[in-house]
Amino acid sequence: MVSKKKKKYSSGEGAQFMTRKAALKKLQLSLKDFRRICILKGIYPREPRNRKRAQKGAGGIKTLYHTKDIKFLLHEPTIWKLRDLKVYQQKIRRARAMREYGQMKKWLRDYPDINIDHIVKERYPTFVDALRDMDDCLTLCFLFSTFPSLQRVPRDQSMMCRRLSVEFMHAVIAAKALRKVFVSVKGYYFQVEFEGQTITWIVPHHFAFQPQSKDEVDFKIMSTFVEFYTMMLGFVNFKLYHSLNLVYPPKLTAGFTSDNDKDLVDEQAYVSERIAAMNLSLARVAGSNEAEELPEIDLFSTEDEDPQKLEEAKLEAEKVKKLKTMFKGLKFFINREVPREPLVFIIRCFGGEVSWDKDHFVGATFDETDESVAYQIVDRPSMDKQYLSRYYVQPQWVFDSVNARTLLPINKYLMGAVLPPHLSPFVDKTKDQVYIPPEERELNDPNFKPLDDDSGTEIEEASDEDAEEAEEPDSDDDETALTKQYQDEIKEDTSDDDGEGDDETDAEKKKLKKEKKKAMAVTTGVTHKEHPYQKEIEDKQAFRLREKLVRKKHRNLYKSMKAGQETRKKEIWLLRKKRRLHEEKIKEDKKVEKKNQKKEAFENATASV
Repeated sequence: MVSKKKKKYSSGEGAQFMTRKAALKKLQLSLKDFRRICILKGIYPREPRNRKRAQKGAGGIKTLYHTKDIKFLLHEPTIWKLRDLKVYQQKIRRARAMREYGQMKKWLRDYPDINIDHIVKERYPTFVDALRDMDDCLTLCFLFSTFPSLQRVPRDQSMMCRRLSVEFMHAVIAAKALRKVFVSVKGYYFQVEFEGQTITWIVPHHFAFQPQSKDEVDFKIMSTFVEFYTMMLGFVNFKLYHSLNLVYPPKLTAGFTSDNDKDLVDEQAYVSERIAAMNLSLARVAGSNEAEELPEIDLFSTEDEDPQKLEEAKLEAEKVKKLKTMFKGLKFFINREVPREPLVFIIRCFGGEVSWDKDHFVGATFDETDESVAYQIVDRPSMDKQYLSRYYVQPQWVFDSVNARTLLPINKYLMGAVLPPHLSPFVDKTKDQVYIPPEERELNDPNFKPLDDDSGTEIEEASDEDAEEAEEPDSDDDETALTKQYQDEIKEDTSDDDGEGDDETDAEKKKLKKEKKKAMAVTTGVTHKEHPYQKEIEDKQAFRLREKLVRKKHRNLYKSMKAGQETRKKEIWLLRKKRRLHEEKIKEDKKVEKKNQKKEAFENATASV
C-alpha cells in the first residue's frame, strides 16, 4: 500500500508557529481585542530557531505565536465577553445615531463587566508565585497612581492604583519587610522581603505631570496591563493583611473613601492625604496580637553542609533582626523642604515615629517644639532656631543607615555638610566582574588606600619574593653539608671493606651494599626559576587547547559567555576612566580656586598698603 505523501510545513516548526494574522482569523477577534486578551492571559510572541520554516517559506519578519497558545485561548470565556461588549457597543452607537436616548441609557446601564479573577488564579496558583511576579506590577501601579485623569487612562483606574499602592505600603510597614532603599534619577528604589521572596520596585519622583503624545507612549496598552495588575495586587494585599492579622480593606483617611475619590481633584491635597494615611497604624483583627518575630535559624545537618554558608545565613538573620527595630523609640521631625513620602515610609518600617509642620500638611502627630525629638531631617544650609536636644541631619543619612543596617555616624551628614557618595545596595555579589567604586572598597576594607592600592600590592609581593630568596641560600647550605657528611661516611665504609675480604660471598654482599648506599645518596639540587612571561604563554596555549575541546552544541553558548565577559570588562574600564577624569577635573578646579584665592589675597594686601 502506497503511503500518502506528507504535506510541506505540516510538521516541525512550520506547524508549531502561527502568524498573528492567522491567529486573528482563528479566534475571530479584532487586533485591539486580541492584544487585550494576550496581555491578560500572559501570552507573548515567540522567536523561532528557523524563521523561514516557521513562516512556511514566506519572506520578511512576521509576528509569530505558538500554535498551542492560540488553541489555549479558544477555551477562554473572556473572549465571549469581548464579543458581547462589541454587540453592546454597536447597539449604543445605533441608539445614539437614531436619537433613542432612553434606549441608549438602558444599554449603558446593562453594559457587561469583564471579571478576570479566574485568570489571576490560573496564572498564579500559589501566593509565592504571585509574589515572584510583583516587581513590574508594583512599578506600574505606583506610576499610574501619579497620573491625573487622561483620555486613555480611566479616572477610576488611577484612583484604584492609588488606594492599592497605599495598602501595600501599609502591609510593608506592619510586617517590617523593607530591606534596601536607593535614590536615583528615575525615582526611589525599594526592596522588600515576603515569605523568602524579594520584591523590588520604583516609586517615581513627585513632579508635575507632563502629558506625552501617543507616538511616544501607548497608554491604552499600559492601561490593559494595569487592569490585570490591579486585580492581582488586590489579591496579594488581601492575603498579606490576613497573614498580618489586619482588617482588610483598611480604614484610611477621608481622601481614600469611595465618596471622595472623584471629588479629590487637587493633586497636592491627595499627596498630603496619602502621607497622612501612612503615618497612622491600621486596625487589627479583634483578639489578635502583633505579628510574632521569627525564631532563630535551626542548623540541620545535611549531606553537603558547608559550615561557612550556615554561619553566613545565621549572621544575615541577626542583621535583619536588628534592622527591623533600628529606629525603635526614636522620633523624627521632617522639615517642609524634604520629600516626605519616602522618608515617612522608611522610618515607619523600622519602628520610628515621624511628624512634620501641622500648619503646612495634615496628619502631624507631634510639634517641632517637642523635646523628645531625636533627629530633625533638613535639606538647607543653615537654620535660625535650633534645639540642643536633637541632631540635624540630611535625608541621605536615613537611606544610607538602612543600607548599612545600623545607625551611621552623623558627622558626615550634618546640616550643610558635603555628603559622601550614595552607593547602590543592589550589587550582585555572585558576579566576579563588577566595578566597585573606591568609597565602597574603603567601607568594606578599613586598610584600603584609594591612591596607593596598586603600589601597595606590588610592594607586598616584592617583599614576599625577597624573603623567599633570602631563605633559599640557608636551605642550600644545609643540604650541601648533609650530603658531604653522608659521602664521607660512604668513603669510610668502602675503605674498610677493601682491606678485609678474600671471601667472594662477602665481597658480593659488600658490593650490593655499596650500590644501595649510592642509590640512597642525596645529591645537591639545582634551583629552577620559572620565567613569568614564558609561563603566561604556556598557560594561554593550554587554555586554547581546552577551548577546542568544547563540544559543537555548546560552542555558541561558550562564545556568548566570552562576549559577555568582554563587554563587562569594557564597562568596568569605562567606569574607571570616567572616575579618573572626574577626579582630575576636581583637582584642576581646586588648583584654580586656590590660585584665585592667593591672587585675591595679594590684591587685597597691595590695596591696603
